[in-house]
Amino acid sequence: MTFDVERARRETPGSAEVVHFNNAGSALPPSVVTDTVVDYLRHEALIGGYEAAAEASEKLAAVYTSAARLVGAEADDIALTDNATRSWQAVFYALPFGPGDRILTSRAEYASNAIAFLQVAKRTGAVVEVIGDDESGQLDVEELRRRVDGDVKLIAVSHVPTQGGLVNPAEEIGAIARSAGIPFLLDACQSVGQLDLDVARLNCDALSATGRKYLRGPRGTGFLYVHPALRERLEPAMLDLHSASWESPTEYVVDPTAKRFEVWERDFAAVFGLGAAIDYALGWGLPAIEARVTSLAATLRERLTEAGARVHDVGARQCGIVTFTVEGTPAKEIKARLAAAGINTSVSSRTSAQYDFTARDLPDLLRASVHYYNTEDEIDLLVRQVEKL
Repeated sequence: MTFDVERARRETPGSAEVVHFNNAGSALPPSVVTDTVVDYLRHEALIGGYEAAAEASEKLAAVYTSAARLVGAEADDIALTDNATRSWQAVFYALPFGPGDRILTSRAEYASNAIAFLQVAKRTGAVVEVIGDDESGQLDVEELRRRVDGDVKLIAVSHVPTQGGLVNPAEEIGAIARSAGIPFLLDACQSVGQLDLDVARLNCDALSATGRKYLRGPRGTGFLYVHPALRERLEPAMLDLHSASWESPTEYVVDPTAKRFEVWERDFAAVFGLGAAIDYALGWGLPAIEARVTSLAATLRERLTEAGARVHDVGARQCGIVTFTVEGTPAKEIKARLAAAGINTSVSSRTSAQYDFTARDLPDLLRASVHYYNTEDEIDLLVRQVEKL
């Protein structure tokens, strides 16, 4: 199926200004997202914040419906948050841990999640265990299966790590967790918006997502999916008058839906921008987006290798994030030279993924993350700059 790249670029004003290969950081938004945010802010300024929110109650409900549709869930399973980390933390810090309880995670795990594991382990006596990788570089499913026992209280994995194109085998991980009755918390920060996700297929009990990356939404937005069976067991670490109701001077009742993980105050303009971004992605179709992004990334890896760069992406399945090094040139210098040529990239360093960088003895990596509005000509521009190094 042909992807209408010209339309995608026409509806993305930023694509005419810069070559943007930093979509795993923050993607360029389509015009509809920017217009949605600005129009709401202007309206709010004219009639008042509370009044504008009251007018937009049906529009707000539609954001929950769209987010649920994106991941194959129900609207009551969705909480709207201000970023993926807050989404992830809302579930993690609601889980009870005690001495000897085991948390299993992947070698590709992100710094924020790992720091939370270590903090809870320090507080409670729980134990953090890193599952090794198989020969392809993805989480070793068979090792995970062997390590599961009655002391394991959580399996938490990043679907796509920040430092490479790996796609961890979430479906198989989830099946093991579901069979053992262990909660499975999936960090989909980098996969939502570029891969076709379905929480039933993924077998996850909770999934955290951001708006700013591959969904192309505003910064400061995210959402959380929580399976009804898990959320019934969890009382969030923090509650307010939105996530719970004050029934009497001595009693409160927690919201039965995933809204128990929200707070009352929010940036409505950004939330509606997130809804517009999700609807925009759904309009293209996630299977078509995934096919386009995956193909562009494969082309970029091939071209970089031909140009003499070393590509560091691993895994049986790979996505739109491409990481590489050029011998003799630090990643930060490569980034600076590309920026001077109008090409946006980013650098992944050890502090963002200690387990993986330590195990593979990696230097800082240059990260070029493609999206469907990128073109083969833009890949040529990047590769020519790398060849000059």
